[in-house]
Amino acid sequence: MFTYGDGVADINLDNLIKFHKSHGKLATITAVRPPSRFGGLSFEGDQVVQFSEKPQIGEGWINGGFFVLEPKVLDYIDGDETPWEKAPLERLASEGQLMAYRHESFWQCMDTIRDVQLLERLWSTGNAPWKVWK
Repeated sequence: MFTYGDGVADINLDNLIKFHKSHGKLATITAVRPPSRFGGLSFEGDQVVQFSEKPQIGEGWINGGFFVLEPKVLDYIDGDETPWEKAPLERLASEGQLMAYRHESFWQCMDTIRDVQLLERLWSTGNAPWKVWK
């Protein structure tokens, strides 16, 4: 298993591993749909008919940063300077060796201070969706 360590999610790891074992490919990437940073608007002409504060993006799956990999994936990495997102993932995809586990529940990156503050607020108020342990 591999992660960047810059995000949190409520991914069911047992299901992720079962999915990976079921397809027989070298790599599984967790695909997520990130929440929008802005409020969404729906229109009829110029009239706003619906406003949704920071809705989940309906399209546009992205790399959620959680992977299950077979040891052979190391052969796709030339050295310490190899960017994971470039040659290794691109090559795995082009060779049909990269499968996507679609995670439709909570996922949040922590790339910015704003992201960290959001996650800290969720944690301190007892509303952290990624805290799945007792």
